[in-house]
Amino acid sequence: MILPTSASPVSGITGHSTGHRSNVLCFRVRVSVLLSVLLTLGPSCGHLTTSGPRPNILLLMADDLGIGDVGCYGNTTLRTPNIDLLADQGVRLTQHLAAAPVCTPSRAAFLTGRYPIRSGMVSNNGNRVLQWSGVPGGLPRNEVTFAKILQDQGYVTGLIGKWHLGLNCATATDHCHHPLQHGFGHFYGMPFTMMADCQQWELSEKRVSLQHKLNLGLQLLTGALFTLAAGKLTHLIRVSWAPVIGLTVVAAVTFTTRYFLGDLIVHADCFLMRNHDITEQPMVFHRTASLFLREAATFLKRNKHGPFLLFVSFLHVHTPLVTTKEFIRRSVHGLYGDNVEEMDWMVGRILDVLDEEGLADRTLVYFTSDHGGSLEAQMRGKQYGGWNGIYKGGKGMGGWEGGIRVPGILRWPGVLPAGRVIDEPTSLMDVFPTVVRLGGGLVPQDRPLDGHDLLPLLLGTARYSGHEFLMHYCESHLHAARWHQRERGAIWKVHYRTPIFHPEGAGACYGKGVCPCAGEQVAEHDPPLLFELSEDPSETRALTPDTEPSFFQVVGRVQQAVDEHRRTLSPVHQQLGTLLNTWRPWLQPCCGLFPLCACDRENDHQ
Repeated sequence: MILPTSASPVSGITGHSTGHRSNVLCFRVRVSVLLSVLLTLGPSCGHLTTSGPRPNILLLMADDLGIGDVGCYGNTTLRTPNIDLLADQGVRLTQHLAAAPVCTPSRAAFLTGRYPIRSGMVSNNGNRVLQWSGVPGGLPRNEVTFAKILQDQGYVTGLIGKWHLGLNCATATDHCHHPLQHGFGHFYGMPFTMMADCQQWELSEKRVSLQHKLNLGLQLLTGALFTLAAGKLTHLIRVSWAPVIGLTVVAAVTFTTRYFLGDLIVHADCFLMRNHDITEQPMVFHRTASLFLREAATFLKRNKHGPFLLFVSFLHVHTPLVTTKEFIRRSVHGLYGDNVEEMDWMVGRILDVLDEEGLADRTLVYFTSDHGGSLEAQMRGKQYGGWNGIYKGGKGMGGWEGGIRVPGILRWPGVLPAGRVIDEPTSLMDVFPTVVRLGGGLVPQDRPLDGHDLLPLLLGTARYSGHEFLMHYCESHLHAARWHQRERGAIWKVHYRTPIFHPEGAGACYGKGVCPCAGEQVAEHDPPLLFELSEDPSETRALTPDTEPSFFQVVGRVQQAVDEHRRTLSPVHQQLGTLLNTWRPWLQPCCGLFPLCACDRENDHQ
C-alpha cells in the first residue's frame, strides 16, 4: 500500500510498503496462472470451460468520483498512488462510461448489464434516485445480477459499503430488494446512501427543501386555524370546536416534524446493516472507514481458498466527505481532496490483503466510479464535488461526458498485460458479461443485455469493443447517443437534449442539486448537436452541415440505431416514480420503535 506523503494510516490498521507490492507483483507471473487462464477461456477465447481454476473477483467502486480526480487520468495535484499503481499493473480504459449520471440507475445497470430503463430504475418526474430507505421501490427481484449467477456457480459473494437499490416492499422486514435477494451471500454496509443530510450540512439533498415545504404548510395551517378560531369566537362561522382542535393537532405535529426533521432523516436513512440486522443507527461516521476495511479483510481471509466475488462500494467521495483525522488537511484541494486521498489509501489497504494472503495472482481487480463528479456541490465559495478533467458537465447530466465518463481499471497479474491503455468505448454494463463468463456462468437468454464481454478487448484478441452504439439517458429521457464508426475511426456523439446551465455561461446548474432532465431548463435540439469525440473530447465545437459534410448521414444513422434500440424496450413499472418512491413509515427499518431508532451493536461487539 502507498501512503500519500506525510499521511499516516488509520489507527489500528497497518499496510505494506510500495516496494513490497511492486516487487511481489512484478515477479509473480507464473506459468500456472497462464495455463489456468488458457484452460478457462478455451483455445479460441470464445468458449468458457470450467476445467481450470476460476479467478476471484474484487470490484471497487467509488461514489461521485470525477475522472479528473485520479493521477493516472491526468491529475497532478491529488495523490492517488494506489489507484495509479493498479493502472500501471493492469489495463486502463479511457472511454469507460456509466449508464446513468446518478447513482441508483447507474448501479442497477452495473449489476444487471442492462440500461436502467429496462429494469424500471428510472422515473420521468425528477426523482433521479431512491429518496428514502423506507420506500417500496428498488431493483426488481426478476432482474438477474452477476452476483446471483456467480453465487449459483459456487462463488462466495459479498457486498461491503453502499447499496442504494431498495430494501423492502410491504413490511419493514420483508427485504425484497435487499442485497441478499440479489445474489450477495453477505452484506455489510449502508443500505441507503451517504448524504450531506447525514451530518446536517448546509448542502442538503432533501432536508432543506422539505423544511421549506413544511414551513409553507405550517403557515397555511396557522392561517386556517386562526380564521376558524376567530370565526368561532365571534360567531361569524358556525362550526364546532372539533375542526379547530384537529387543525391545532396537525399544526403541532407539522411544527414538531419541522423542528426535528434533520434528526429524523439521520435516523431514518443513515444506518449500517449486517445482512438483515441493523448494527448502527444512526452511523458513527468517524469509524466507518475502519469498519469497512476490517470487514473487507475478514471476508478476503475467510474466503481465500475461493472462488469469491467481493464488491466494495465506497461511501467516499460523496458529501459530506467524512474523512478520518489522519487525512484531514493532507490535500491541497481541501476536504474533498482529503477524502479522495483517504479512499486511495483504503484501496491500497485492500490490495495489501490480497498480497498478504497470496491472492493477487488469482484475483481480477476492477476499479471505477458510479458516475462523474458533482460540479454543483459548492458552499461558500468552496468546491465539495469532483473534477471531471477536460470533459464537459458532471453528475446528473445525462449526455455530457463529464457526467458519465469514469475511471475503468482492471488488473489480473500474469493474464492482463500491464500498462495497456484502451481507447475503445466501454461501459460499466460490460462488467456483467465479463465476470459471468469468467465465473463459468451463462448470461440470461430471456432478456436484452446491453453489456459486452471485455475480455477479448483486454487480452488484445479483439481490436474493437462490442459497442457500436451507446445510449445516454437522463431519467427516462434519451439525451444523447454515441456511434463508433469503426471504419472511419470516428466517435460521433449526437445530443438531442442538453440542460441549460445557470448562470449563463457557467458549466453547470449552480443553485440546484443537479441539472434537470426535462422541462423549461432543458434545451431541445432539432437538428441535434453533433460532436466528434476523438477530435473534440471536451465537446466544445458542435459540428454543422457546413463544417461536417457527412452531418446528415451521421445523424440519420444514429437515429436509426436509436429507433432500433427503442423497439427492444418493454413497459415496466418505474421504481423511482412517485408511487414507489414516497416514504412509508411501515417500511422504515428501525432498531426500536420509530422514530426512536437507536442502537450501536458495533460498539457492543467491540
